[in-house]
Amino acid sequence: MTEISPAHFRRHRFPAEIIAHAVWLYYRFPLSFRDVEALLAERGIDVSFQTVSEWAAKFGLKFANQLRRRSRGHFADKWQLDEMLVTIKGKKYWLWRAVDANGYVLDALLQSRRNKRAAVRLMRKLLKG
Repeated sequence: MTEISPAHFRRHRFPAEIIAHAVWLYYRFPLSFRDVEALLAERGIDVSFQTVSEWAAKFGLKFANQLRRRSRGHFADKWQLDEMLVTIKGKKYWLWRAVDANGYVLDALLQSRRNKRAAVRLMRKLLKG
């Protein structure tokens, strides 16, 4: 699962596969550190969320770059533009997301007012790239 050298995992209590799986779960899915802790606990691995946080801080950038590199250029042929209303600190915002058929979020745009032209510009920018 990981292309990081085993030397990076030296002096850790858990094997490289468990660390890699925890960091992968955190960066690949919208999970919190406590969610990752619970998923690992279901598999019988007793890890605190602080440990998962430290692993994410230490190894996260490398894993995130690998995920981006793997997914670059391998998006599905069909894309869609999602629109939803979100409330942040009592204020309403419009969230536009460009999503491919596999569910990967290609890009997102958050606006204080509903502006379809800006969202279409976002889609055009993605199609050019």
